[in-house]
Amino acid sequence: MARIGGADVGVGWNTAVVINAMTPDLSGAPASPLPPRAQAELAGTAWEELPHVCTGRHGVPDTPDILGSVLAADPARRVRAVGDLYRLLLNQEQVFPATAPAALVLAGLLDDPRTLAEDRWERRAGRRSLRAELLNWLASFADIARLDVEDGVGTAQNLAAARTARPILHDRIADFCDADDPLVKEAALAATALLLADPALTSSVPRYAPAVREVLAVSADSHYRWIARERLAAWGEDVTGLVTAEKERRAALDRAGALAEDPFGGQEQEQAIRWLEGQPEDTAAPKRLGRRREDRIAPIPAAPHKPAPEPPVAAPGSEAGYRGPWRIAREEERAEWTFTPYVGVGPLHFGMTLEEITRVLGEGPAVSSYSHHGEDQQLNYADFAENGIRALFHDGRLGCVAADALTGPQVRLDAAPLTGCALSHVEDWLVHRTTRPGSLAYSVAGDPVFADLGLAIRSQRAGDVVLTRPLFLLHDWLDLWHALPSEEWNCS
Repeated sequence: MARIGGADVGVGWNTAVVINAMTPDLSGAPASPLPPRAQAELAGTAWEELPHVCTGRHGVPDTPDILGSVLAADPARRVRAVGDLYRLLLNQEQVFPATAPAALVLAGLLDDPRTLAEDRWERRAGRRSLRAELLNWLASFADIARLDVEDGVGTAQNLAAARTARPILHDRIADFCDADDPLVKEAALAATALLLADPALTSSVPRYAPAVREVLAVSADSHYRWIARERLAAWGEDVTGLVTAEKERRAALDRAGALAEDPFGGQEQEQAIRWLEGQPEDTAAPKRLGRRREDRIAPIPAAPHKPAPEPPVAAPGSEAGYRGPWRIAREEERAEWTFTPYVGVGPLHFGMTLEEITRVLGEGPAVSSYSHHGEDQQLNYADFAENGIRALFHDGRLGCVAADALTGPQVRLDAAPLTGCALSHVEDWLVHRTTRPGSLAYSVAGDPVFADLGLAIRSQRAGDVVLTRPLFLLHDWLDLWHALPSEEWNCS
């Protein structure tokens, strides 16, 4: 029996499960789609003592609910559950008390035939099986487990629990490194290579190093290639050829990309376009959950001669009874929302469908915009006038929320308002809080985008002044120019 995160968790399916006396009685709960052995492991863990990043928040699923939905018959529930695994259990490159025991449960599901179902997942490009995506999540878990507490991974206790789980996870994942499905094989090798950072597994390195070089290092997935180079170098192997090949690959893509965008390129432009079309799709996530090790540095303290700016203050709002076109809601009229980076804002959580949002807001969309792709139509955004928000979607899932500067909810970060404030005050305050190099970028319209927060601050006109219209984003929405529909750019 291994002790993970303060709770006793069975290390093998044949190990006796100790039912904690504080575990809620699940006898009256709906039948779980998990196999009996997984149900026993789930029931044998005191989840009420093991929170994730948002445990207890209204509408946020607890860890057993997430794990219970991973094998749901409804594809939408499966996709949502996997998204919640990333958002709630590996949020902002941290592990939480629930993370390690959840990883053990997930690793035990890998051989279930239902994990062969394919779908599109929030964190990866293209289609792949649930089995491959669960292995990708376990690889992210193993990557974070290599960090130290000072890197922001979480408390020492949570990190110790994550590291304790690594040998058990290795045993459960090993068989999939020879899978017939190449995407499963690559994901299993990636997870295994990262798990081998555990000193207790060092003796297994010679067994996997050849496959990491022969399979992972030449993958179409750029993240897998990076894992291969980083791990092989850590194992003392020569990666000069791999580094050179990666540089040449990137240079060729950059050259072809420049030629393809040159309107005067003539025949060279056509050749570049055809060459690019023939390249395999890079299935790496648009923005990985973690950062590459060379980017992981401690926060930079504020310079002593630059005192922190005063928190922003929301506009006072229009006088009572005023109903002009630029009416600004007063403080007492706005709903009070908080947001958790890359998890959600107020009662909304990334990954929700339009139906789920409508239900939780108690309001149907006043405007819905769709784009058509052949016979299919795709939801772009929906405006909820009573709540003063715009929900923006990708593949039918919530990926961005915009709060209307004039009538939207007052969304707070560390008690400071973000909605309906003077732009410069919010920007100055947020810039002072940004501690990671490269986190701050600006859109083509000059909007500040804070990657470490998943937050962009756009402007919205209110008569002769402009006020803040905050956008709360997932990673693949940070490039505002390409992510936002034209209607959002035209919002005034």
